[in-house]
Amino acid sequence: MELLKEYLDLTVFSLLGLMGFITLWITIERLLTFKQIKLSEYHNEETLNIELTRNLTMLSIIGANAPFVGLLGTVLGILITFFEVGQTQSIDTASIMTGLALALKATAAGIAIAIPAIMSYNGLLRKVEVINALYSVETKKSQ
Repeated sequence: MELLKEYLDLTVFSLLGLMGFITLWITIERLLTFKQIKLSEYHNEETLNIELTRNLTMLSIIGANAPFVGLLGTVLGILITFFEVGQTQSIDTASIMTGLALALKATAAGIAIAIPAIMSYNGLLRKVEVINALYSVETKKSQ
């Protein structure tokens, strides 16, 4: 239990930090890619769509799962708190409340990562729709 107590925050926040970094990296990479897209280089809509949607699934996965990573950290933090209370066999309200409050920070961090990931995903998906529409218009003009 001491090992879990010692490394819980480090593990949960490292994982959430990695998820946040990946979210930022994918968002920047996709925005730069969208600026450099030349519709005339694509001969069919499927090839264009594959290029446009690359890595967007990862953003969706991060947005959907970051709260669960935070929640897992919270549950384990609560477990540690209750274990320690059980070991001391005394009910110290201050230590219980402090343990629970510290455990909840993992859920807050998970939500803080999920919100920008989902916002980024939705914004990039909208940009994909716009580029696909422009491709359709350009294709019809050239026919």
